Amino acid sequence: MEVFAVPGLPEVRASDDIAALIEAQADLQDGDVVCVASTIVSKAEGRAFDLSAFEPSHRARSIARRLEGITGDRKDPRFAQAVLAESEELLMEAPFLLTVTQFGHITVNAGIDRSNVPDGDLLLLPDDPAASARAIRESLSADVAVVVTDTSGRPFRHGQRAVALGWDGMAANRDWRGERDRDGRELGVTVQSVVDELAGAANLVTGEGAGGTPVAVVRDWSFGDHDGHDLLFRDPETDFVRQALRQWSY
Repeated sequence: MEVFAVPGLPEVRASDDIAALIEAQADLQDGDVVCVASTIVSKAEGRAFDLSAFEPSHRARSIARRLEGITGDRKDPRFAQAVLAESEELLMEAPFLLTVTQFGHITVNAGIDRSNVPDGDLLLLPDDPAASARAIRESLSADVAVVVTDTSGRPFRHGQRAVALGWDGMAANRDWRGERDRDGRELGVTVQSVVDELAGAANLVTGEGAGGTPVAVVRDWSFGDHDGHDLLFRDPETDFVRQALRQWSY
């Protein structure tokens, strides 16, 4: 398997054609997996906003005051309002905002970015990353899969890693259940989140910060002869951690 970053991409602006920008810099081949950072997808989809676009509600002001008391740093209630607007549910309001986005991803601050946003104060995640991945894939000339990625923190561990927000052209998971281990025992629970693993591999070569590149290509990787499915985000009924957080207070 080969993973390489796509250099030379320009600063993406609203309405830019991401597929055209990628093909201008990369000779894609059938079977490639193209991993695209959600930041440029959001920029192309016009998801950059100024804080002034978010009039803070009473709840947003209350959240900002509470977080100020905990951290000692000033918190803008307009940012809290943006998080509320982008969230289906707030699982935690303190000591930070842990949210469920409208498309099911659980992350801090609804994934809103405040860095590398030349056209606004905030960059919101794409409305529908799966639809974004599909649109990019359908515009590329090669028969590839597309994964829209973002960096995310992890419970119980320091540091961040890339995860998949949306994908098209491949299943999210490789299902090993029913297959056998080396001793002949049947696997009963092993489901491999390949879109997350490919996103993590891509992030190793794209980097972060000012020197980062927003697109990577995975080549000569095969899904293999396995069943697959797209159940990446747990539903509330089977997500016991989410259920526990709903009953927990800081």
